[in-house]
Amino acid sequence: MTIRTSDELIQNLRQVVPRVTPLQVVNDPIFSNAMIFDIRDTVDIAEGKIGSAKTLNQRFIELEIEQYGLTADQTIVICCYGGRMSLIAARSLQQLGYANAYSLDGGFAGWVEHGLPIEKPTTLTSAERARYRRHLSLPKVGEAGQIKLKEARVALVGAGGLGSPIAYYLAAAGIGHIRLIDADIVEESNLQRQIIHSTETIGQPKVESAKSRLIELNPLIEVEAVNARLDADNAASLLSGCEIVVDGSDNFDTRYAVNAGIIANKQILVSASIFQFSGQISVFAPHLGAPCYSCLFPEATPSNLSPNCSTAGVIGALAGVVGLLQAIEVLKLVLGIGEPLYGKLLTFDGLTSTIRPLTFPRRSDCKDCSGKLKNSQ
Repeated sequence: MTIRTSDELIQNLRQVVPRVTPLQVVNDPIFSNAMIFDIRDTVDIAEGKIGSAKTLNQRFIELEIEQYGLTADQTIVICCYGGRMSLIAARSLQQLGYANAYSLDGGFAGWVEHGLPIEKPTTLTSAERARYRRHLSLPKVGEAGQIKLKEARVALVGAGGLGSPIAYYLAAAGIGHIRLIDADIVEESNLQRQIIHSTETIGQPKVESAKSRLIELNPLIEVEAVNARLDADNAASLLSGCEIVVDGSDNFDTRYAVNAGIIANKQILVSASIFQFSGQISVFAPHLGAPCYSCLFPEATPSNLSPNCSTAGVIGALAGVVGLLQAIEVLKLVLGIGEPLYGKLLTFDGLTSTIRPLTFPRRSDCKDCSGKLKNSQ
């Protein structure tokens, strides 16, 4: 058996893998919707990359490419440093069934030589790599996914029962910017379920108490404390600038205000509620064609039929279960993995430990999103 040299291998790949020049990528309409993937190591990428390029680990390219949900005919351009390793990677993608996988001729060096624009990407520090290494070893997260978490901005409405586990695990996961919105102060009766607070913080604003605990847990993230009561008048402004909103409030007025705010801002909403021993969670994204909160609940339930926790009581651990389900939904959305709960209501019964998914449609006559949806599609 004849052993081929690396130069012979590359020469053979040049015959079977289509190549594209940097100027073609920029100017040829064929590549206007191309996905560009940079397979260089993190040290090289830290010095600059093509602005629209996504990063992939060449060793796991077959696994990591799946998270993007690309079709077999999607145009793909692979970028390495000089145009050799991208031939190998593009060939691997061809063998997976991606018919339009190209190697960038000359690689990133060629892109720079042509004077084409680059950007310095978000990277992970050594401290972040050490902290998040259990994420980095996950094929569906990895370096690229952890950077997505670092770049994410999430608004959390309510720093109470649901807000506590949500905030803890989003902070621990490395969500780069968390905005806490709440106007209440910590009371002793909160501590049975609102685990982000403590006896020492009784009497403090909840957002300040929670911020201190989150920074103590993870000093590598930013936490913004907004000591304000969200309502219909200020919802859009308080929520603006974040891609995802998580609602941990305990009343219908706030939930409908949050819903109106995310519709105005075209944001995704992860919403949940708990009552005694049961809870429910869903994800709303009307700007993406999914239902909104009002599609599921067109009218608020009368207060005598839906008392809050202070009146009806709630088992403390329930907030942890449902809040963690919300945190999982946020992480899925940021990472672009799994199936978000669009058009689904997940119910949890703590007394029987059963989870049941229910489906619901977008309402064409929804008072909050129907007209706006038509205008945005």
